[in-house]
Amino acid sequence: MGFLMSKSMDANLKKQQEFMLHSSRLQMERQILMQNQMRERQMAMQIAWSREFLKYFGTFFTMATVGLSVGAVKRKKPALLAPIIPLGFIFAFQMDSAYGTLIYRMRGEAESIMAAEQDRLDLPHGTPTYESIEKARRAKSTLSSFLEK
Repeated sequence: MGFLMSKSMDANLKKQQEFMLHSSRLQMERQILMQNQMRERQMAMQIAWSREFLKYFGTFFTMATVGLSVGAVKRKKPALLAPIIPLGFIFAFQMDSAYGTLIYRMRGEAESIMAAEQDRLDLPHGTPTYESIEKARRAKSTLSSFLEK
């Protein structure tokens, strides 16, 4: 009878382990999907911000270019056109950021860095571990209880 009960308990334990493995895998897949959706939303907000900024900066750039051009012609001072050059670079960068291929070039460069320069990505003091987080939490808890006294 003990053997049968032991066999039944082993089968139940195995089923429970498989269920836990399946549950943890499902939870991890959900976390990955959630993090990816959050990343996509953040990227969409960044692109939208660039496009909105471009509208304002484009208006400023146009007005500045017209004003500086008119001033340069009226006063016969071509030096007044000098600010157009750096403003033009800023405008071109914003245009590339909002509607161009900047994001694709950045992604390619990031992939290159991850492949060839992995050591540049290391965090100071290494990757946080459970122990390091718990140590910091305990230290903070000890400090806050000390300050309350």
